[in-house]
Amino acid sequence: MNRQNLEVADQVQVTEAGGPEAAASPVDAGSIPVGATCGKPAQPTALPDLDLPGLDLSGRTAVVTGGSRGIGRAIALALANHGANVAVIYAGNGPAAHQVVELAQAMGVSAQAYRCDVADYDVSQEVCDRIVKDFGSIDILVNNAGIIRDNLMLRMSAADFDEVIAVNLKGAFNVTHHLMRSLLRSKHGRIINISSVSGMMGNPGQANYAAAKAGLIGMTKTVAREVAGRAVTCNAIAPGLITTDMTAALSDQARSSLDALVPLKRAGQPAEIAAAALFLASDMAAYITGEVLRVDGGMYI
Repeated sequence: MNRQNLEVADQVQVTEAGGPEAAASPVDAGSIPVGATCGKPAQPTALPDLDLPGLDLSGRTAVVTGGSRGIGRAIALALANHGANVAVIYAGNGPAAHQVVELAQAMGVSAQAYRCDVADYDVSQEVCDRIVKDFGSIDILVNNAGIIRDNLMLRMSAADFDEVIAVNLKGAFNVTHHLMRSLLRSKHGRIINISSVSGMMGNPGQANYAAAKAGLIGMTKTVAREVAGRAVTCNAIAPGLITTDMTAALSDQARSSLDALVPLKRAGQPAEIAAAALFLASDMAAYITGEVLRVDGGMYI
């Protein structure tokens, strides 16, 4: 398979903390290692050989909503770069979606684009049925589709609130619901919801967006419990300030003000969210479910 050099971390480095000094330090009763004898220092135990599963997704199929631009595009290409066939769902930017498909196909995988309003239950049902028919089975679902209609609560219209909830939250429900049977039949079922730190800490002017993203976290934890018995995992990623088409339009002063809120003093890149999604989609994350992985540069510590 032709592997493109994408900005996605595909190696995990394990470092061992502690040493002789750590072994000699006082230990309280609640942290005595299992197997240790009271009054005697715990004997160091050699780490077993770590036979870590890799990030190879060959033979699996991923569905990525909002996959034509920004974070969704980066995720779709990261998954394709590691062997997954990709179904790209987009709302309106056909040329961008088909460009993602062409790039994925150049990596040696199958890829198709599907136009869909994920907020529409019946339309999303038809599109999901077509995807299952075209690819045979679905192993990975990334609910990334989202919109913003920012305004202060005092000025926010009911229509703006409803539209954001419909796309960002109900859209994730619709697609997950329609693909659930296929995901439950997969031996590697993965559901990844793209939430936001706004749904964890709030953000002025985003009552609708924050509510939808917080709801997505609640749905993630509930679905994780429901599908765990079939070895399907469900996790969320909460990005912080990420460089996308929306942030690119900001003035230098506005960007600097936002960067100042991030301990790492910069905005993240879509590829950094894609790296987290790739990990959660892989066998390396088979024992992780119901979690919210913040990728925010420390914005919400």
